[in-house]
Amino acid sequence: MNSMKRFLPISTLALALTLQPALAQPTTPPATPTRGATPVRNAPTPPPIQAKPDELARIQEKTAQIEALVKELKAKQAKPELVTDVEVYARAGRMLLEYPDMFANQGAISNAFSTLDQGIERAQQLQSNQPKWNEGKKQIHAYRSEIDGAVLPYGVTLPQNYDPGKPARLYVWLHGRQNNTTETEFIHGFLTPPRRPSTNSDQGEIKLDCFGRINGAGWHWAGEMDVFESIAAVKKRFNIDDKRIVLRGFSQGGEGAWHISLHHPDSFVAAEIGAGTISRTAQKPGLTSYQLATLRIWENISEWALNIYNLPLAGHDGENDPGQLESSLRARAQLEKEGFPSEGEPDFLHSKGAPGLWMVSKDTGHGTSLLVRQRLDAFLKEYGDKGQISPDHIRFLTYTTRYNKDYWVSLDELEKHYERAEVDAQRDPGGTSYDIKTKNLARLVLRETEHATEIKIDGQNLKVKPASEITLARSGSNWKVVKNGPDKGIHKTHALQGPIDDAFIDPFLLVRPTGKPWNEEVNQQALRSMARFDRLWGKFFRGHPFVKDDKDVTKEDFAKYHIILFGDPGSNKWIDKINGKLPFKWTKQTVTLGGQSYPASENFPAMIYPNPLNPTKYVVLNTGLTIEDRGYNGDYGTPLWGDYAIVKVNPAAPVPDLVTGGLFDENWQLPK
Repeated sequence: MNSMKRFLPISTLALALTLQPALAQPTTPPATPTRGATPVRNAPTPPPIQAKPDELARIQEKTAQIEALVKELKAKQAKPELVTDVEVYARAGRMLLEYPDMFANQGAISNAFSTLDQGIERAQQLQSNQPKWNEGKKQIHAYRSEIDGAVLPYGVTLPQNYDPGKPARLYVWLHGRQNNTTETEFIHGFLTPPRRPSTNSDQGEIKLDCFGRINGAGWHWAGEMDVFESIAAVKKRFNIDDKRIVLRGFSQGGEGAWHISLHHPDSFVAAEIGAGTISRTAQKPGLTSYQLATLRIWENISEWALNIYNLPLAGHDGENDPGQLESSLRARAQLEKEGFPSEGEPDFLHSKGAPGLWMVSKDTGHGTSLLVRQRLDAFLKEYGDKGQISPDHIRFLTYTTRYNKDYWVSLDELEKHYERAEVDAQRDPGGTSYDIKTKNLARLVLRETEHATEIKIDGQNLKVKPASEITLARSGSNWKVVKNGPDKGIHKTHALQGPIDDAFIDPFLLVRPTGKPWNEEVNQQALRSMARFDRLWGKFFRGHPFVKDDKDVTKEDFAKYHIILFGDPGSNKWIDKINGKLPFKWTKQTVTLGGQSYPASENFPAMIYPNPLNPTKYVVLNTGLTIEDRGYNGDYGTPLWGDYAIVKVNPAAPVPDLVTGGLFDENWQLPK
């Protein structure tokens, strides 16, 4: 039996069925990328239709048939990755039954029938040990996510003359906004021949189409990780050249490509990015200082343009689409501010001193002209032919240690989060001597230093011993070589820096209370928040979080997951166990934070912190993602509670009212 069965779905709670507010709809109209030369903008998605009872019954019947066949295949110990390729169809059917309001039109219902029939056929082929779906140019496969166990599809297109004996370059494609593209719609759409042939040239690459968990909140959180998990899944099945992986996207996929490429500049040999919306969140009135600070994680992405220094990137869009052409215009302007002027023709510029290309498709709306497509293909071929080479000169910036690595440098600790931190690091060709300048940096890790003997950093000269890794720490204005590995004590460092929402990029486990609460209204509010999070995550991220009752959580769970605890010290045994080890005091009468006390009958803490029971993972109290409902299926989701908050019971809502919130300092302490 699959060990994941020990996790119980929250959706079984009656509470989740009675407290589901209507979702606010995204305001940006849906659009899909143009794959050919002719610009195409979809008409607005029609309102969802109601599937008829007999239609849902057919989906139920087909889904149950696939599930039964999958059970038999697992019992026969069929090849796991092939079983997953079948199981994704069963999962797709279950999600349709759970969220039938995701059908966009009658065609989507018909497509669901045919797609589920395809799943039945796959299962029968595998029973006969004759799987056929690994054949042909276009293939649908699936993987199981580490984050929540969701079984998710991805599409693979093989080149005309694919030779599995030779490593192939990989082009990773991020689709545009597709608000109702469920698993069955993704599979059907990928396998359906396009109405017009693609004008992309075939350069011998394998093409990966990412599902992105529908829109993945603008390719963030689980949407971001879908990209990397899909790449890892493809590499297990096909012979991929690690040094020739290209990231591509258009429209909302362009937005995701901006985000992912500039945060992970050493993960790709090049990036081709079309359009992509610009966040206007910072212009909204009423945002607190800590909410504005966390916008710098990804909603100021053009300000990360310096990271193009080590990532060849081509930004483009149609000249008649000014709202999304703005993405590349802003990134280009930022590079100019960084000291890399633009040269060339107005519709075909390059950044002098950095590998940035900027193209405009003339007389084109939300799309790509033939001329620009040809220029983009030449760009991809040039850098795909070269492949990635570890550079001797790195320019890199970040605002958070979540995104802190570029080739052989890692910005391990910052002096202050959400303010610009950067490194300008240069080594001689032999790797013996290094010249480094930093800003807003407290701890720096260097790799590929097997021949290093001296490091000049911020004007200070250090003699070092050659090693595969060297760690430098700053105290005041002085740098020194320190022991490799984690710093002593607790500090904000990679994947342990907050805010609350950061816990949901990695595998996490929701822990449900089973004890007698100190305050019943607080406990019920926590359960409502938990049910809401499960429902929205399931609907828009296409998987349900791992869940356990507090009495069933094991030592292994604390080692594997960020632990998300709901309830109070009376109802949840783990909140009781760590109560007194976090920066607040919680009694039956009061909750005290930073010298301010609140009645515990209606107030309770929500926060993120290094877990006292395993400081290499987070513990989160009483919340999932802190974004608004519409952020799950929109372009951006603004973290609303920072690292910590005191919230107040609202009996009429699934989310409590925010009383106060804020950010911990670099040592996870309340700011003075």
